[in-house]
Amino acid sequence: MKNKETSEKAIFAAGCFWGVEEAFNKLPGVIDTTVGYTGGTKEDPTYEQVCSGTTGHTEAIEVIFDPKRISYHDLLQKFWQIHDPTTLNRQGPDVGSQYRSAIFYLNPHQKEMAEKSKHKMQKTGLSLGQIVTEISPLDRFYPAESYHQKYFLKHPGQGCSI
Repeated sequence: MKNKETSEKAIFAAGCFWGVEEAFNKLPGVIDTTVGYTGGTKEDPTYEQVCSGTTGHTEAIEVIFDPKRISYHDLLQKFWQIHDPTTLNRQGPDVGSQYRSAIFYLNPHQKEMAEKSKHKMQKTGLSLGQIVTEISPLDRFYPAESYHQKYFLKHPGQGCSI
């Protein structure tokens, strides 16, 4: 059952937001996703402005989830699986700070869990190289334009670096 009243929110950036959204949408316990922009300085940025690399924003995804069905820990595990956290400002062919790896936490518990999971990933050696994933407090999340939302559902067979 999808109940937004008991849901929680998480924000991740792992490259092209279309692929990130697709990966999280498939998880049981994820209620909804919204692609958008965060981590920059321009208020209410457009896709073109973010792609210019001048706003400081990254393409990100807001995940609304049911913590009784999927934990924040499980979402973090998926985050680490779907991208290369060792490449600075790049995922596959997508290059620029708008494609950086980042976790934007909403509370101290998320911050602690994100930092522990990053440390664990680095320590286990599952990532080849130094993890460059940013862990920052969420300032503001701006939903992307409607044509970006649920992109792969609207455009089956399209590709992305994830």
